[in-house]
Amino acid sequence: MSTITNQRSPMRALPVRLAVTAFVAALALTACDSSSNSGSAEKSGDSGKSKNTAECTLGIKVGPANAATTAGDTGNVPVTLTNDGSRPCAFDGFPGIELTGGDTGWKVPDQEGANPEKVTLQKGDTATFTITYVRGKADGADSATAKNVKITVPGAGDAHSYPWSYGEVALKGGKTPDASVSPIQVAGD
Repeated sequence: MSTITNQRSPMRALPVRLAVTAFVAALALTACDSSSNSGSAEKSGDSGKSKNTAECTLGIKVGPANAATTAGDTGNVPVTLTNDGSRPCAFDGFPGIELTGGDTGWKVPDQEGANPEKVTLQKGDTATFTITYVRGKADGADSATAKNVKITVPGAGDAHSYPWSYGEVALKGGKTPDASVSPIQVAGD
């Protein structure tokens, strides 16, 4: 008659140790992952809000514009940023502006000679910047037929796209819009 002993097989113990180690590692990675994304942003539908995981919720309003009505005229499009969240929002640098039409995009240069300052908005505070442009000729070879404007606020996450209803924008050198974007300033400054 054979005797059965109750000994643990080393083969059975090894997979249990590996499983526990893998589980602990997965928990550690999950914890690291959620904290490392604190500067990332999400789009919140078409509401013009950018929310990062640090709870900075930014409302973006484009216009009303002082639109250029005829070719060669200069127009201004103000953009207002509002901190709709409970935590401060900080911006450092020029906003990124790109005019788009179909598969074509035109990056708007920063305002020459302007030096952006770091701007911090508390809950409910607002800041502004302005897109200044020269109206182009309708269907002209030296005009950008823009349909949308993409706005990227430094430190506030992904770009948001808004309709551009202010007509063609003149181009310099065939590729660069005859336009500029001002630095972000606290409203009232």
